[in-house]
Amino acid sequence: MSKIIKQIGWVLLILVALSAVFSLFAPSTPAEPPQEISLSQLAQQIQAGEVKEITVSGETLLVIDQNDQLSQAYKEEGVALTDSLARLGLAPEQLQLTDIKVEPETTSFWSAFLPVLLSFIIPVLFFVFFFWLIFRRARGGIDQTLSILQSPDRQFNPQATKEKVSFDDIGNLVEAKEELMEITDFLKSPQKFLKMGAKIPRGVLLVGPPGCGKTLLARAIASTAKVPFYYISGSEFIELFVGVGSRRVKNLFSKAKQSQPSIIFIDELDAIGRRRGAGFIEGHNEREQTLNQILTEMDGFQREARCIILAASNRPDVLDPALLRPGRFDRRIVIDLPDVKSREAIIKIHCRNKPLDSKVNLAEVAEQTAGFSGADLEDLANEAAVLATRRQRNQIEQTDFLESIEKVLLGPERKSHLLSKKEKEVAAYHEAGHALVSALTPKADRVRKISIIARGLSAGHTLTVPTTERGMLSQSQLTAQLATLLGGYATEKLFFREVTTGASNDLQRATSLARRMVVEYGMSELGPINFSSSTLPNWWQEDFFQRQNYSEEVARKIDSEVKKFLYQALRQDQKLLRRQKKLITQLAKELIKKETLSQKEFEKILKKRPKKITKKKRKLKK
Repeated sequence: MSKIIKQIGWVLLILVALSAVFSLFAPSTPAEPPQEISLSQLAQQIQAGEVKEITVSGETLLVIDQNDQLSQAYKEEGVALTDSLARLGLAPEQLQLTDIKVEPETTSFWSAFLPVLLSFIIPVLFFVFFFWLIFRRARGGIDQTLSILQSPDRQFNPQATKEKVSFDDIGNLVEAKEELMEITDFLKSPQKFLKMGAKIPRGVLLVGPPGCGKTLLARAIASTAKVPFYYISGSEFIELFVGVGSRRVKNLFSKAKQSQPSIIFIDELDAIGRRRGAGFIEGHNEREQTLNQILTEMDGFQREARCIILAASNRPDVLDPALLRPGRFDRRIVIDLPDVKSREAIIKIHCRNKPLDSKVNLAEVAEQTAGFSGADLEDLANEAAVLATRRQRNQIEQTDFLESIEKVLLGPERKSHLLSKKEKEVAAYHEAGHALVSALTPKADRVRKISIIARGLSAGHTLTVPTTERGMLSQSQLTAQLATLLGGYATEKLFFREVTTGASNDLQRATSLARRMVVEYGMSELGPINFSSSTLPNWWQEDFFQRQNYSEEVARKIDSEVKKFLYQALRQDQKLLRRQKKLITQLAKELIKKETLSQKEFEKILKKRPKKITKKKRKLKK
């Protein structure tokens, strides 16, 4: 639509220009045509002294009388005006009293021939312009068709980008940085490697959960390698037409080979590198042809020595085995969620240009952000800065960071979501149950904060943090997690004799954890058998990909073991909560009053609980 409007505008502009040309060259006509007189009448007027001025232009005479009236006469062709007037009896002395001006005769070529020329030229120009528009549109369609076959990659220019990334801008990830810096070192000075007979790695695959820094590492390589760096997303190869993707791959590798040594970075490799024709993945001709072309370019007959392919994916389980064999993606670098030291280093990097209060303790923030990725930590630092700005402070304080943790985890506070008195009471008892079970169960996480202020989809929340950084979890620790998850459900049943929908998410997480304990971890009486057919990593657990590779009898046993774990945790909670009814009531009342309890406030209430009375003390009392 916009193109049509532009074309109409151009046509109107041309018409306006043509009208301006016509008006410029058209002869000017006076408002009132002059009165025509004969030459003898002119002679009589001159004799009578009535003529003031005569302008001679060719055979045309423009006469102005004493009253400034204009009249027009014509003389004989080829005869002078004085001779013509003399024949009419006009004396030369009488003619001297009249001002006679002679102007050169203007035979206007433009006024005579321009209308004729334009009558022929304008139609020709119009048809030329019309056919030019048609051919231009046709040529644009051809260019667009040909551009589909070109690779839509971009070449990274470190000088043009505003945010330059170096390896110093990436917190920890020591092993990953060493591997990638070695590759850039090979591209810069390959001779020292070639002397030892070492070959350059053909492909490097960065694997890890979303937000852990895979693309950031690629940007750091692009900034420091000082070689041409081409980057593209896997989905950009795929088009509607079959064969376009393979042509784009060929075009991309052709450009990289011409400017080698060079690096190609393919983000989200699983978009085109999925396993071909097996399992739940349906066949796709365009994707499979694109993958075949990548395999050929990476390790075919025409293998180039100094062109490295970097790729990133958080789904390594679905990649085709031909991609992962030696000779193609030789190295696989796993980038996992950062530990506590890495989290502290990442937060410091994201707080470089932020004014922090002197009392800010980033180590404490790192301890309370277990499970956060690098992207989550960047978001946390940004939310803390936004919160400090909203509160009209000049520096970011520790409370801003701690409140931002909840916002990143659960979402913003829903202050407009007001609970009724009964709902607020149920939420307070529910969260008090979670907190108390977590505090009094061995090997459970410690409570950091309890709140009944709605955030996201939850009416309240209890934040817990692990006592130490853990890479593996024991059965007793997982059982403690089950007990904590069912603490709110057990409290509602104990105090209100019924449960609400507020426990639905707790039940879902507890059931999923209990099933993994039975099916994947071998922690049940079924023994050391893994009944899961999924090879997905821990950060991609989806029931859609789970396939049942066991009989119905085994399925019933699995359900029985899952139920056993859940009921065992529920009985443990009920036993503990019955003993601490007064403490739960006290916690719930404090929550209803304050809506939020910090770790110190919670531990202060916890210290006031009655100590366990032994049998000897009971006898003494008697």
